Amino acid sequence: MARRRPVAEGRARRRSVPSRAPEVTRAKGSAPAPLDLTGVRTYPLESRRSKVSLADFARPHVPGAPLSRFLDGLPRILGGQSFRGLVDDVLRARTRGRPIVWGLGAHVIKVGLAPVVIDLMERGLVTGLALNGAGIVHDFELAVAGQTSEDVSAGLGSGAFGMARETGEEINRAIVAGDADGLGLGAAVGRFLAQRRPRHVAVSLLAAAWRLALPATVHVAIGTDIVHMHPACDPAAVGRASHLDFRILAGEVARMGGGGVYLNVGSAVLLPEVFLKAVTLARNLGHDLTDFATANLDFLQSYRPNTNVVQRPTEGVGRGYSLTGQHEILVSLLAAALVEGA
Repeated sequence: MARRRPVAEGRARRRSVPSRAPEVTRAKGSAPAPLDLTGVRTYPLESRRSKVSLADFARPHVPGAPLSRFLDGLPRILGGQSFRGLVDDVLRARTRGRPIVWGLGAHVIKVGLAPVVIDLMERGLVTGLALNGAGIVHDFELAVAGQTSEDVSAGLGSGAFGMARETGEEINRAIVAGDADGLGLGAAVGRFLAQRRPRHVAVSLLAAAWRLALPATVHVAIGTDIVHMHPACDPAAVGRASHLDFRILAGEVARMGGGGVYLNVGSAVLLPEVFLKAVTLARNLGHDLTDFATANLDFLQSYRPNTNVVQRPTEGVGRGYSLTGQHEILVSLLAAALVEGA
């Protein structure tokens, strides 16, 4: 019969094996034994590669200093560095003559940014627009009446919500006429406003695009916009015109390789989905969609914009940026930086 080895001897042998860490044991019912830190390995702090250094820090603004100095003083960390990267990519796109398409949610128009975007269009820093269906409603109402964004709760109970006569009748009339002439939805409304010349036409993004001969596309989901509730709505015309606009946007996306930029500003669902399909179509038809940039600017970061605009299309072939902030501040700041750097 084999001789039984003493327990103490076995423990001693286990401790002598250098390849194993010391065992932490405790008797049944006793307090946990703390880990012995004696053997912790360290290294000199200066030998470590760090993500942040003093060279990356912000610089306080000096009263009276130019805007360019303020922008240069932003931290070169996270959002500050992403902001710089996006500015550089947009300016590079203009230099290279590549598309700079801004996809705008309707809220961007409602918070008063049309004059800023039109100024960028005139400077060649916006070469195309993509809107959802609500965008043309606000654009039209601002041009015609100088006001928009009704109180939904006040009109919903009586059934008056969305029933402004001019909005429903004239937008639908513009779409039908434009469709008959082979125009996309954005061009149809832009032409209508340019010809009608309402009192505040200068703030219309679509009229400005028509005047500057820039593509302005509108991507509609039937039933989402108040103009679809009016008897003047011709769904066949809406569908044809919006599908033509999708093809026009896809054509712009197909030319983004080699330095183009697409910015999704304030659209959480519809425009990110449209952009992803435009990217797929462009690549399916053999266009080299590499070396381009995308960005999502919104006051909340959500799944579709970051996945379908920032991440998937640029993975391994481009650059994607996510910037968070109120449109009325962030877009104005970006526009100022572009104008300063142009």
